[in-house]
Amino acid sequence: MPAEAAQPAAKEPAPSSSTTTTPPPSEVSAKKPAPVTTNTGDQLPKHCPLDKERLGRHTWGLLHTMAAYFPDQPTAEEQSNVRQFFNAFSKVYPCEYCAKDFQQELKTDPPETTSQHSLSQWLCRMHNRVNQKIGKPAFDCSRVNERWRDGPADGSCD
Repeated sequence: MPAEAAQPAAKEPAPSSSTTTTPPPSEVSAKKPAPVTTNTGDQLPKHCPLDKERLGRHTWGLLHTMAAYFPDQPTAEEQSNVRQFFNAFSKVYPCEYCAKDFQQELKTDPPETTSQHSLSQWLCRMHNRVNQKIGKPAFDCSRVNERWRDGPADGSCD
């Protein structure tokens, strides 16, 4: 990540004994509540922090793309690295409920790392389990490479 240029901090005047540090209620503006999203997350402007739906979509995009470009014949080290990645990922994902759920799924169904196909299919099944839990339709796992690596045969993504 590139380093940002240091900006001089603006100094605020130190409060004196004759001033209050808290503005009167008439000057305090109430923060608007975040808009409620409905499974699309598209209502929030792009410059806003990701809500749970947008975070999930972007995360699945990253994970599926990683699986799509995993080697067809991975070395033992590559297999170990991806297993370690998913284990660590399940512990640091910023949605606590989602992370704990994923940890449980990993205990019963660890990543299949013998090939690009096996990892992509495993991840698709994991994603479909989440989709089922949140009431979304399942994705056709036979199409993972078309969706995440190759693009449609009509060339519309070229």
